[in-house]
Amino acid sequence: MTVPPPGDPDSPAVCLDVGSSWTKAVLVLPDGTPAGFAEHPTTPDVDEGVAAAVAAAAASAGRAGGPTPPVLACSSAGGPLRLAVVGAERLTTVEAGHRVCRSAGARVVGVHTGPLEGHAVRELAAQEPGAVLLLGGPDGEDPGVLLHNAGRLARTRGRWSVLLAVDPSARADALELLRAGGRTVRSCPNPTPRRGEIVPGPVRDAVAELYARQAPGARPRRPGERARTRTPVAVADGARALARLTGTGVLVVDVGSATTGVHGCVPDGDGFPAEAVMTVEGDLGVRDGAAGVLVEGQTEGLVDPVEADLLGPAVAALATSGAAVPADRGAAAEDRRLAAVATVVALRRHLRHTGRIDPAGPGGGRDIGLVVLTGGVFRQRDPAGLAAVAATVRRDPALMTALAQVDVEVDSESVLAPAGLLAAHGRERAAAALLAERLLG
Repeated sequence: MTVPPPGDPDSPAVCLDVGSSWTKAVLVLPDGTPAGFAEHPTTPDVDEGVAAAVAAAAASAGRAGGPTPPVLACSSAGGPLRLAVVGAERLTTVEAGHRVCRSAGARVVGVHTGPLEGHAVRELAAQEPGAVLLLGGPDGEDPGVLLHNAGRLARTRGRWSVLLAVDPSARADALELLRAGGRTVRSCPNPTPRRGEIVPGPVRDAVAELYARQAPGARPRRPGERARTRTPVAVADGARALARLTGTGVLVVDVGSATTGVHGCVPDGDGFPAEAVMTVEGDLGVRDGAAGVLVEGQTEGLVDPVEADLLGPAVAALATSGAAVPADRGAAAEDRRLAAVATVVALRRHLRHTGRIDPAGPGGGRDIGLVVLTGGVFRQRDPAGLAAVAATVRRDPALMTALAQVDVEVDSESVLAPAGLLAAHGRERAAAALLAERLLG
């Protein structure tokens, strides 16, 4: 699909969000009024679902058969970055992989330790990683296993790149082996420089950059096609528009099928919103990321063993359900509970990452005045159920000190991303009106 140009800001526009499971389209009038909404399962050929959603949104607004309005599109259909981790010692490799993925939009799909042999190489290839993190152990250790693994990875078929995070003294030899096999390699500082110590920051930044580059919308797929905005960028633009409108700091949690993102934006000294700070959790989602929600909910003490047993069958089904909607009130309640847990875990991680979880830390959360929960899972028409989700966030003991007296709103009409798209395409007044009427009103 060639996305039409933004067009005249005084004309209607279709704001399109292509997700991992659902493609959502809303027709917005020039004054910011949403006139039509439609969603369609995201199809293997993304353009088919896009065309169907755009046509359905126009039809729901009584505009079927007319010219297609300009389409402002964003996409997150690629899901998290799939990361395989290869290292020397299992415990350290598992922990390092987990920590470099946290808040960076990645999910560990496999861990391989020791010298890579035939069966392990075949298993790694079957996991279809988007990137491989190659570790070598603490500085100064024998690089034999590292160099063996670098040679095997160089000879293994696959389009993935390699993040080489090893002892500086062994880096040049490992680079030479990998590049001799035609691998794209990025070097990073060793995250395990000493036994018992993990320094994930620089590698996490590299993983976040890879996630951003692999997401749909990062670049055109065909000559002449307009690059779609990535959904996290559109939501961040929506967060900025909301901070500008309210004059206060904003935290937006976007719960998706495969990932959950948090966007923090606070006004600067002149009242204008500063650049949004984004974290993306690649292991939290309400469909193929549901298993991660259950695991991390237990790790964080949000889900007890009894609830875990009750949710287990639903989570197993959701992980393979694709673009499914709740079949009954019980399934809708399970969706909301998973969304609430994903929200709290993602907020805790974001506030820790930004130093705001501790009220004695920088800012301590006192500059945050509004939390907004958005994502297709919140489009349920159950005000009491959605209010319970907001209450779960508001009463969480780990968040209470950082977010005391903070309003929590649920974006039940999915206007945050559309508002961000409008604001980014010169339609700031429409964006502000949409947020004021449908989110804050």
